[in-house]
Amino acid sequence: MSDFALGLKARAAGYRLRGYDSIGSTNSEALEAAAAGDRGGIWFAARQQTEGRGRRGRQWESPHGNLAATLLIVPEADPTLAATLGFVAGVSLSSALSVILPGGLVKIGIDGADAMGGNSRIALKWPNDVLADGAKLAGILLEASKLPDGRHAIAIGFGVNTVAAPQRLPYPATSLVDLGVKRTAEDVFEALSDAWVDIFGVWDDGRGISDVLKQWRASAAGIGAPVAVNQNGEVLRGIFETIDDAGRLIVRVDDNRRVAITAGDVHFGATASARS
Repeated sequence: MSDFALGLKARAAGYRLRGYDSIGSTNSEALEAAAAGDRGGIWFAARQQTEGRGRRGRQWESPHGNLAATLLIVPEADPTLAATLGFVAGVSLSSALSVILPGGLVKIGIDGADAMGGNSRIALKWPNDVLADGAKLAGILLEASKLPDGRHAIAIGFGVNTVAAPQRLPYPATSLVDLGVKRTAEDVFEALSDAWVDIFGVWDDGRGISDVLKQWRASAAGIGAPVAVNQNGEVLRGIFETIDDAGRLIVRVDDNRRVAITAGDVHFGATASARS
């Protein structure tokens, strides 16, 4: 049993919820529900994942008390637009965390990752991370499966370091507790479920993606700063110019060319400038 609850907007919009104290993977649970015929519009939320995963099959540590939540949806949008739901998820989580975090708490970002001249408490890092004070506070993972009727079920997973950040990582990570915020996984989830309703409504089956991307850019980490993108061992360095209307990272390289990146691991600031 758990104490997870949907926010008022999420309940009014007809979303459903299954809450857990501990689970293997909320994304796996969501995709299994889709395979069993669930129509979507259901959240799976847990205080702990024992088999969580991140991008490219990486393990996602989730100590007890952190938030692991996945929303299963079966959108009517063209499948090619499904990937842009990652931006809907990022803006939704950023909005929810901005409600959770008290004003003025987070300092200027480290590693060149500040979003808005030191004024932003939360920053979105392309393609799927949320930063606080320049360190990773949360991650997002989208997975899809094709249904018998040809539509695609999308599992949108959120992992938020509520009580503890993973250790021994190659990048800085933080948690709400590290930031001096004592809020539960249930608190974060309730705020997230309501924020999702607003931003998903803006997305409007893909028709409003330009408006979602505008909001995403407003909280983006590192725009105008040096960036390094690692693509399977090949590193591209330049200046992070923007995210284009297709959601691609646009990097201006030394010969002034603008290169569009669809996938890769991103590093900002001093890390991006290092040539070793």
